[in-house]
Amino acid sequence: MTTSPVERAADQFVTALAHWRVERGMSKKQLAARMGFDPSYVSHVEGRRHKPTEDFARRAEAVLGAGGVIWQRFQEYDELRHARGTALHRDPPVPVQWLPPGTGLIVEQEIAELTYADGAYRCRVRRSLYNAGAEPVTRYLVKIAVDRYPHDPAGSNRHHREHPLTFDEMDLEAVAGEGDAGEPMQWRVKLDRDAAKEVWLLFANERGQFPLYPGRRTVIEYAYTVGAEKWGQWFQRAVRLPTRRLTVRLNFPAAFDPQVWGVETSLAAEVPVRTPLERHEEDGRAIFEWSTDSPLLNARYRLEWRFRGPGAPSYAEFAPAERNGDRRASHQMRGIGIVQRGSDLLRQRARHFQLPREEAQARETVDALLASLRRLEDLHDFSKGVGLAAPQIGRSVAAAVVRPPDRAAEPVVLLNPRIVGESGDRDEQYEGCLSFFDYRGLVKRPLRIEVEHARHDGARVITSFERAMARLVAHEIDHLEGRLYVDRMNAESNLVPVADYHQTGRPWDY
Repeated sequence: MTTSPVERAADQFVTALAHWRVERGMSKKQLAARMGFDPSYVSHVEGRRHKPTEDFARRAEAVLGAGGVIWQRFQEYDELRHARGTALHRDPPVPVQWLPPGTGLIVEQEIAELTYADGAYRCRVRRSLYNAGAEPVTRYLVKIAVDRYPHDPAGSNRHHREHPLTFDEMDLEAVAGEGDAGEPMQWRVKLDRDAAKEVWLLFANERGQFPLYPGRRTVIEYAYTVGAEKWGQWFQRAVRLPTRRLTVRLNFPAAFDPQVWGVETSLAAEVPVRTPLERHEEDGRAIFEWSTDSPLLNARYRLEWRFRGPGAPSYAEFAPAERNGDRRASHQMRGIGIVQRGSDLLRQRARHFQLPREEAQARETVDALLASLRRLEDLHDFSKGVGLAAPQIGRSVAAAVVRPPDRAAEPVVLLNPRIVGESGDRDEQYEGCLSFFDYRGLVKRPLRIEVEHARHDGARVITSFERAMARLVAHEIDHLEGRLYVDRMNAESNLVPVADYHQTGRPWDY
């Protein structure tokens, strides 16, 4: 039986999807998790039991990095599908369902703004909601959390036990609808802890109820206040409902000279946000804005900042003085996009390049590593030398660069490396890690290693490294195998906080 152009286009889309999924080494379940879909949904699309949707195609393209192929195949299918509907003079089509089946409430747009004034932060969140489900929505869950020292959980816990967040100080208010049609929303406490609150915003008040019925839209807006002594220098948005567009704004006094950057956290990585922040000044205020379309479910987007001008609240103002050096160290690494300890990406074995077929991708990854290395050397004096592996910049591929202790030497590039030989002689030295830069630890390693690695053309070579370079290279190869230096430490050894480490700026002793 002859297939129609629409069916052929759908088949081509599915073929491209399956090809790139296999190319990236993902199962259907893994791809579904990365895309934020139900695990069975990818199977249904690949099995042609569900037609692809625009949102599905966008997310598949973003996760698989297919160079636009998946998105192009969807557009070809979508154009033919709509063209056929017009030719048959059918009723106007229902807008393409951009969400997986069974979806209820969705966020068509979120605008979250954080404003600092008079020693406190005021958070205001505006969400445009659409009920795509089959039941009326009568309440909306809001989660509020503070973390004064995000890189020091124990310190934060102590601080918030002594200075708990209270509903009285928060002055929480919420409204549904816009303008004269806006209705104040009552709220009910679901969780009340020192540093975290959860409340149900009710589509109701003393005048009655106003549920959001299936197929209807509304806007809700809520706001609350937190003092600067309880709010760390970060503002995070978590995508808990399917969302079409997310916008985040920070509004600070320009006199504070704020410096702002963004980090995206997913199940697999922590990387800089993929689009730049926009900044403008207005009436003595510095306003930063960042937006993204169709963010993945469960993704987290965090804007962080520091103030350099006079009169600004100090991050260290309420912190134990002996810990300030530690906090700044990891804060700087995170700020330039170095994936930090705790990310699943640092515990995965990196995928080897297929060379020379993937030469362009390998070169692009090396360029990105070298660019990050240059930014690192602007922040810190790496007298012992420094290395950087692709997983540390959010890429699970087998590439690393190592700059020797001699600053005049060119960085060594390692593609698909593996240790094929090592000396019996070993020594124990303190190591640090860019993904765990608050501490140093004693690690025993061989004084010489032989490493087999690839050139861009696919040829394999073996290079011998000794002493400092042997340690640096072995450290980076560990990263590519999903291992951290703490895994190699003696069980009796303790990590040393960087503030107590006295060998910074000095080469290793041999």
